[in-house]
Amino acid sequence: MQSSVSFVLDGRIVTVDFHAGSGMTPTTTVLNYLRTLPHHTGVKEGCAEGDCGACTVVLGELSDGHMRYRAVDACLVFLPMLHGKELITVENLKSSTGELHPVQQALVDNYGSQCGFCTPGFVMSLFALYQNKMNLTEAEVRTALTGNLCRCTGYKPIVDAAMLACVSRREDHPPQDPAPASHLLQTIPAGDILLTTERQTYFRPATIRAALELKHEHADALVVNGATDVALRVTKKHEHLPLVLDLSGIEELRRVTEEKGAITVAAGVSIAEFSELCRSHFPAIAEMLSVFGSVQIRNLATIGGNLGTASPVGDLMPVLIAHKAQIVLRNLRGERRVKAAEFVTGYRHTASLPDELITAVVLPRISPRAIIKSYKVSKRRDLDIATVSSGFRLELENGNHIKEIILAYGGMSDRVQRAENAEAFLQGKTWDRPTIEMAMRKVDTDFTPISDARGSATMRRIAARNLLLKFWTESVGNGDEP
Repeated sequence: MQSSVSFVLDGRIVTVDFHAGSGMTPTTTVLNYLRTLPHHTGVKEGCAEGDCGACTVVLGELSDGHMRYRAVDACLVFLPMLHGKELITVENLKSSTGELHPVQQALVDNYGSQCGFCTPGFVMSLFALYQNKMNLTEAEVRTALTGNLCRCTGYKPIVDAAMLACVSRREDHPPQDPAPASHLLQTIPAGDILLTTERQTYFRPATIRAALELKHEHADALVVNGATDVALRVTKKHEHLPLVLDLSGIEELRRVTEEKGAITVAAGVSIAEFSELCRSHFPAIAEMLSVFGSVQIRNLATIGGNLGTASPVGDLMPVLIAHKAQIVLRNLRGERRVKAAEFVTGYRHTASLPDELITAVVLPRISPRAIIKSYKVSKRRDLDIATVSSGFRLELENGNHIKEIILAYGGMSDRVQRAENAEAFLQGKTWDRPTIEMAMRKVDTDFTPISDARGSATMRRIAARNLLLKFWTESVGNGDEP
């Protein structure tokens, strides 16, 4: 079992061993690590919670023999999560002869640079886009920049720069690297990692089996699978996390398997990867995930991590309930499946046993007769927490009679729940506007929402009712009954 973390930075392998006096702990963020280095201060701390993008860096990973690049918020990444990866900062983009990277030059040519605080983050988001995409649309560029905030110049010259740079895109590696990072990454040994300091133990297993053994021995370990939520406990609340079980190094948890009747998505699949899968198989989920955080957050966050938080305003759970998904839980004794609707048992509590881990989500293929929609109400479209979210499912029979209805809501209770009274009222009835208007009143009896910073209880009630009406309107097409 390894006791240090190794990754590629500045064209060489860097090893961090967290020895006494190093000033680093296993939960030191990549942002704070970079800020201690003499030549990597381009990364900035703005919000320290993944909202501003000033700390955006790019991670390079080997996948099937090819390098894959993704932009992430350095403030949400713990140092051990870098093991076996390449870390690219804005300082790495300029060539040894001083030539700017094409995205940097395009920003200069299009007057897209800002005061300097936010610019490096924009550059890194565009660099990841440059590496991964060709023939970009303006919508794709704007999506890539949803996690970068600035008020200096406006976004149009930045978008223009991205379009210019990516049209003439050429294959390249970060110009300062003396050897391709892919060669260096192959020399970093894989395997289980155990990091210990006087006050902290950090496990990063390489297999599900090893993770289950650790969870059996350390049921109180804090499970991390993405860290977009847990990292805030360190950066904002300044919590000390004494025992951490990090699942980010388990390749088995990043697989997708397709069967005749269902698709099984492992818990370590990122939200970004899941979103791509859903575009062709589960469009209602893809629609919801298009407003899930930002690209940087979607690249880090995982399905298992999102579900494990049991958030009452989580974007994913309502639409998973509408899809009749099952959550796969596993321990050393075996595995079991829990319906998504029964997985969250209370505020931030789930049906998982102390020694169980979320290992996958099973999504049944959609019946041709089923209509599934997802909705999110928030104060802004991008990078915001839902005030009310929902996932709805409808199947009709005998022309226009309701055979099955699922109305799942987030933000209306201490957990994501189905509107059982409204569902019972609708069962077997005609799917028409008078029936829906009566069902809207039933939704009020299903929930007792609270008022908070995101919205009042009254607003939540109105939104919940109106989302049901919106679902009916969209299901019948232009408001005409089927």
